[in-house]
Amino acid sequence: MVNIIWVVMTLIGIGFAMVNGTIPEVNEAVFKGAKEAVTLCIGLISILVFWLGMMRIAEDAGLLAKLSNLFKPLVSKLFPEVPSSHPAMGYILSNMIANMFGLGNAATPLGIKAMEELKELNGGKKEASRSMITFLAINTSSITLIPTTVIAIRMNYDSANPTDIVGPTLIATAVSAVGAILIDRYFYYRRSKKG
Repeated sequence: MVNIIWVVMTLIGIGFAMVNGTIPEVNEAVFKGAKEAVTLCIGLISILVFWLGMMRIAEDAGLLAKLSNLFKPLVSKLFPEVPSSHPAMGYILSNMIANMFGLGNAATPLGIKAMEELKELNGGKKEASRSMITFLAINTSSITLIPTTVIAIRMNYDSANPTDIVGPTLIATAVSAVGAILIDRYFYYRRSKKG
């Protein structure tokens, strides 16, 4: 569906440019945008490689296991249907930790694996379980301690202080995470009372 939306938007844009006689400007914007995208990607790759390397070092040093153990009691309360020894719990914790360090690209595969494991726990049903809904809410609004991608973008565009975003990001993501959990619980308990 998203592909269809993008194709329709592109065709409308090209049609509008043809009617207004601005095709040369569209061509220039396409090539300029492609050049900037490549430059941005190369800049992002360097910072992501650095932080993924740091995550690997933390994993080899046992720091991720310690962080997982630290968050396990909280996560177990958020996901009471998931046994603490189930692989889904490990993927959920790893996803949350990767998101905390702003490693969305590393967190995505972990999130997908967590959802697959949660679906298996749900008996393979097409309807989302309570845990799947909770995980989606937390994954979407997770607390970010170090917004590595945003810092990399700011560095790429020569920001005077690329790390100025850390404080506001921490506050905004903490508020969004607490809000997501409260809303998730509200609708869960409301649904439980009806059922």
